[in-house]
Amino acid sequence: MLRALYSASSGMRAQQLNLDTISNNLANVNTTGFKRNRVDFQELLYATLRPPGQATRNGGTIPTGIQVGHGVRSVATPTDFSQGSLKETGNSLDLSIEGKGFFSVLLPDDTVAYTRDGSFKMDGEGYLVTSNGHYVLDERLSEIYISDEPVRSIIISPEGIISVQHPDGDEFVGVAQLGLTRFPNPTGMEKIGRNLFKPTEAAGFETTGLPLEEGFGSINQGFLEMSNVQVVVEMVDMIQAQRAYELSSKAINTSDEMLQIANNLKR
Repeated sequence: MLRALYSASSGMRAQQLNLDTISNNLANVNTTGFKRNRVDFQELLYATLRPPGQATRNGGTIPTGIQVGHGVRSVATPTDFSQGSLKETGNSLDLSIEGKGFFSVLLPDDTVAYTRDGSFKMDGEGYLVTSNGHYVLDERLSEIYISDEPVRSIIISPEGIISVQHPDGDEFVGVAQLGLTRFPNPTGMEKIGRNLFKPTEAAGFETTGLPLEEGFGSINQGFLEMSNVQVVVEMVDMIQAQRAYELSSKAINTSDEMLQIANNLKR
């Protein structure tokens, strides 16, 4: 009877984490460049009361053994890096990646982080920065300088070439080249908040290149990649998590009632 209590309690803990993950996905349904998470579960060890294939007294074998599980546990929360929908903004510094790759940004501690959020701005010194003021890096991992003077127009090509048109001229002048970075296993990256990812050993060695080259995606100017969270899918998953949690709690109540009946037995 105690096995049922422990197994059911592990199910409640697992579904609590599942609900936490679903809630975070729903909370970020409108977050630019957000990638949803899911929870992977794994069964716990089994108590083998009679192993299958055990020899019998008459020389045969037991076709089916007796094994009792001890519940479930959460083993991973992998990130789904599928493409999010593109939303047109009309802002010349709003960029989206259609395909594989990440924008590279420089953190205050001089380390490099990666993002799919292309809602960029130009700071007072003329550098391309994120909404948090982090420098956006080019293909050589250097800060992207646009202009410290007002410009008439900024064009960013699908290949990531940044060109500006100054007020006193009609021609566009190329000033920088955006670069993209990809990883063999992007699900191995660590989310650090602010729409940023940090590389880990699990992600593999990064490859930096140009948009539309070597399997990298293209740059879309005036568009932002929205979250890849699908509200209907998350709501269905939330209902399933709730029902699984309820079933585990009912299993605990049933086990408690059976223990109470056994405890109240009289000769």
